[in-house]
Amino acid sequence: MTSKKANWLFLTIILVHIGTVLFLLFGGENITIDITANFLVSESILMVPALLFLMIFGRKGSRSMGACGNIKTESIMFRRVKISTLLMTMLCTLLIMPLVTVLNALTMFFTDNAVAALQGDILDTPFPIMLFMIGIFGPFCEEFVFRGIMYRSYRKNAGIGAVLLSAFTFGLMHMNFNQALYAFGIGVFLAFLVEAAGSLWASICCHMFFNSCQVVLMYLSGRLLNSVYGQAVSEKAQEITTQDLLAVLSVYLVIASVTTPIAICVIAWIVKNEGRQEAVKEMLTSKRRAASGYLLSVPLILAVVLCLGYMSLELFL
Repeated sequence: MTSKKANWLFLTIILVHIGTVLFLLFGGENITIDITANFLVSESILMVPALLFLMIFGRKGSRSMGACGNIKTESIMFRRVKISTLLMTMLCTLLIMPLVTVLNALTMFFTDNAVAALQGDILDTPFPIMLFMIGIFGPFCEEFVFRGIMYRSYRKNAGIGAVLLSAFTFGLMHMNFNQALYAFGIGVFLAFLVEAAGSLWASICCHMFFNSCQVVLMYLSGRLLNSVYGQAVSEKAQEITTQDLLAVLSVYLVIASVTTPIAICVIAWIVKNEGRQEAVKEMLTSKRRAASGYLLSVPLILAVVLCLGYMSLELFL
C-alpha cells in the first residue's frame, strides 16, 4: 500500500476504536465484556480494518497468503531468519527493558500506569489465557499491522521518517499517554529489527518476548503481594513520594544508558548476520521519493488530533 492508504488505515482504526468505546458506554448497557473479550475486541479493531485494506488495495499478481486473497508475503515480510538472529533479538529485548522502564516512569508523574490499572482483572484470569492473549496473540496482531503494513507502506517514502512515524502511530494506537510514550520507544526498536533482519519475525519475536516477560512478572508479583511480606511491601509502596520516584528513575536511567547502546550493537550484529548491510544503509540515507507521495496527509493529521483529544479527555476525566 501507499503511505496515504496506510494513513487512511490508521484513521479507520482510530474511528473504529472510538466508535466501539462510545457504543459500549451509551448503547451497550446489557453487554458485559470480561478482560479476555476486551483483548479480543481490541485486537479485532486492528486486524479487521487491516485485512480489509490489504484485500482491497493489495497489488494484483503477487504471491498471496492462501485464502487471504491479495495479502502478499512481500507486504508483510514473513521471511525466514536464522535461529541466531532470533536469539540475539531476545537479548536485544532484555537490553531495552530499562529504557522502557524509564519512559514508563516519566509518564507516571502526570498519569496512571495503564497496565497496572488492569492488573486485578488480569490476575483473576488463568495464567495460560493471559499469556496467550498478551504475550502471543496481541503482539502478532500489532506487528502485522504496524510493522508489516504501516512501516512497509511508509518505507516506500522514507527511511528514518518511516521508522519514527510507524512508532508514533503505534504509540498513539494505545490511546493513553502512559503507554503511548514507551510504545513509541519500543516501536522504534521494532522497526529497526525488521529492517535489520529483513523479516517481520524479528519484531514479532521481540514483542512476544517482551510482553510474555511482563505477564510472567505480573503473576509472580501478584503471588508475592498475596503473602504477608508482600502486603507489607505493597503498603510501603503506596507511601512512595515524588523524590523516591525520581531516585528510582535516576537508577534506571543510568542502567538504560549502558544497556541501550549495547542493544543498538546487537541490532548491528543482526544486520551483519543476515547480510542486510546495504539495505540498512539505504534505509538510513534514503530521502523521500516524490513519486510515492508524502508521509503526512490529511487522514493522518485527523487521526492524530482524534487520538490526542481522546487521550486528553481520558486524562482529565
